[in-house]
Amino acid sequence: MEFFDPQVLSRIEELLPDLAEQRLINMDKAGVEIAVLSQTAPGIQTIQNTVEASALASRCNDALHLAIQKQPRRFRGFAALNLLNVENACAELRRCVNELGFVGALVNGSTQGEYLDHKRMKPLWMTLEQLDVPLYLHPGLPTDQPSSMVKELDGATWGWSIDTATHALRLIVKGIFDKHPNARVILGHMGENLPFYLWRLDSRYATTRYRNDISTTPSAVFKRHFFITTSGVCNDASLQCSIDTLGPERIMFSTDYPYEDIELAGRWIEQAPIDPRARKLICRDTAQSLLRLG
Repeated sequence: MEFFDPQVLSRIEELLPDLAEQRLINMDKAGVEIAVLSQTAPGIQTIQNTVEASALASRCNDALHLAIQKQPRRFRGFAALNLLNVENACAELRRCVNELGFVGALVNGSTQGEYLDHKRMKPLWMTLEQLDVPLYLHPGLPTDQPSSMVKELDGATWGWSIDTATHALRLIVKGIFDKHPNARVILGHMGENLPFYLWRLDSRYATTRYRNDISTTPSAVFKRHFFITTSGVCNDASLQCSIDTLGPERIMFSTDYPYEDIELAGRWIEQAPIDPRARKLICRDTAQSLLRLG
């Protein structure tokens, strides 16, 4: 992650592997009761050897399960998957949900150039539906970075959001949710800017000669099948836009720890000018229902 300032990266790398003492202290400072943990980017998606990737995914999931067992009231987990071998990924997801108690899966972007709308991924979508768990689509290393991208805008500044939003829109326009009507996807970073863009998306999609036949408008698919988190965006206007566009029942509070200041995120959501019902949904009820947190 060469785009990070070295001093910032040093602090992040120190905190990332801690799944106990310091993480819990910081959660308490921010008023966070439960954290859903996962592999950060680039994760399994950049491992080129499929045998190695499958083994590493299982090792990561087992290690996360051990950490959760030590703090069962505070931690939950998203499974890491090797999508080079979709059959293995589905088996690992079933193991993680049915045996380890994980609440879904997290995928860091594309897998060796393949996005989740590829026909090869059909068994994954079927398994997610059968298990009734969501997939968290997190930024990874972009497959095809736009030629206009400059290093000052790379990574979390802008490049990752472009790639992840485009990945999400591919799922919509390629008809993934017509084929898998019970599938649900989570996007972080206040929906990777998409709640702001939905009106224009519908308007321009209706005029393009390349549109495929999907059963409704792109925005309707987004509102029906996507949830978003506030991770990495502590801004009242962005939150209000998302509430107005999606409703608070589609939004979950998240801190993006340790990449962002967890205490700042906690203070912000407590002071955000939203009504008590919306705050309760965003801070507790939506995640409790979607992820079956109990």
